[in-house]
Amino acid sequence: MARVEHLSAARLRVGLDAAFALVAGRFRRPEVRQRARACIEGMLSGLERKNGWSLAEYAGETTPDGMQRLFNAAKWDVDGVRDDIRAYLIEHLGEADGVLVGDDTGFAKQGGCSAGVQRQYTGTLGKIANCQIGVFLGYASNHGRALLDRELYLPRDSWIASPERCAAAQIPEHVGFATKPQLLQAMIERAIAAGVPFGWVTADEAYGDNGPLRRSLEDHQISYVLAVSRSHQITTGAGKVRADVMAGKVPKTGWQRLSCGQGAKGERRYDLALIATDSPTHHLMIRRSLSNPSDLAFYLCHTSRPVPLQRLVRVAGARWTIEECFQTGKNEAAFDHYQVRLYPAWYRYITLAMLALAFLTVTRTTALDPEPASPTGMGVGQLITISANEIRRLFALLTRPPINEDHILRWSHWRRRSKDR
Repeated sequence: MARVEHLSAARLRVGLDAAFALVAGRFRRPEVRQRARACIEGMLSGLERKNGWSLAEYAGETTPDGMQRLFNAAKWDVDGVRDDIRAYLIEHLGEADGVLVGDDTGFAKQGGCSAGVQRQYTGTLGKIANCQIGVFLGYASNHGRALLDRELYLPRDSWIASPERCAAAQIPEHVGFATKPQLLQAMIERAIAAGVPFGWVTADEAYGDNGPLRRSLEDHQISYVLAVSRSHQITTGAGKVRADVMAGKVPKTGWQRLSCGQGAKGERRYDLALIATDSPTHHLMIRRSLSNPSDLAFYLCHTSRPVPLQRLVRVAGARWTIEECFQTGKNEAAFDHYQVRLYPAWYRYITLAMLALAFLTVTRTTALDPEPASPTGMGVGQLITISANEIRRLFALLTRPPINEDHILRWSHWRRRSKDR
């Protein structure tokens, strides 16, 4: 466990410098490179909102023009930065039995100009709202969890079918409609091509119910534990049967009480059952709540060889790690603070925010080495594991720029003039 006093301002700055050095070559001009570095530092700062205006002010610039160019027009290789972030994370988190986790999250927006925005359901808000949807590929291992890749979902009818609207948002002509499972499949294929070490894929039922995605994973001989709907049908010796019907056929002795891993309130324990199908490589796993036996969840499992039920349960439990990444990304790395509207700008902002989140993740991972008890008696056993939130807070407090009253007042005047215009 980390002792907080070892995360000094110097160590935090050196860590961010090392992370940014990995991507620095993706920025052609030195001023763009310096601005990107300042942008990431601003994303990790204590600013209340982190958009082009506030990030520029924090970076010491006199207007937001340069920061807005960074997102909209400056020349830099955004996909190259994504690849470098992935390599950085895998260096510190990678293991052969890692889990790729797919999911999407919503970004609430006003108006109709932001690329991909429309009224659509988002689990983030739990309702239909005017929002953008980003599909992400996460990674979970014994060393930590992180986000490796991202894609912006573009609805067919309201966007892809409207070339004029796409052109206004700078969506390239070659970008066609892709479902969320297709976007996830593309990111998984990129991870495979990049040599990301993993043994499993997991996702919720919006992806597990998608046959083409499952067949793609099977073609690549990838093991998966994918949530499916209660109406999903499996084929047994008695024919096709709905998943929820199979749950009613499990005898009392067919359930095992196991843990899906640690949650916010301790061990997540459930009753589990594994059902054979007519395929030796496919099984249906059923999860039953201890407090409410009618609360069931269903998972289709594919493995090329027999695997203990406990391992399948742990893979299913890894799906929640991406929710933690979304929460940390939005709370600590400004994932949802952006005010950009253009399609390329969304990728640029989100990718830089992913680097800020990756820095927090790797700092936390490398800070967890055991330390001896301190002379004050506040030993390691009396501290909880340091969180990304605490690391971000320390970074914001220890590395914030000195107060410059003239600079602050100039920005106050600039904002007031801009709002008056």
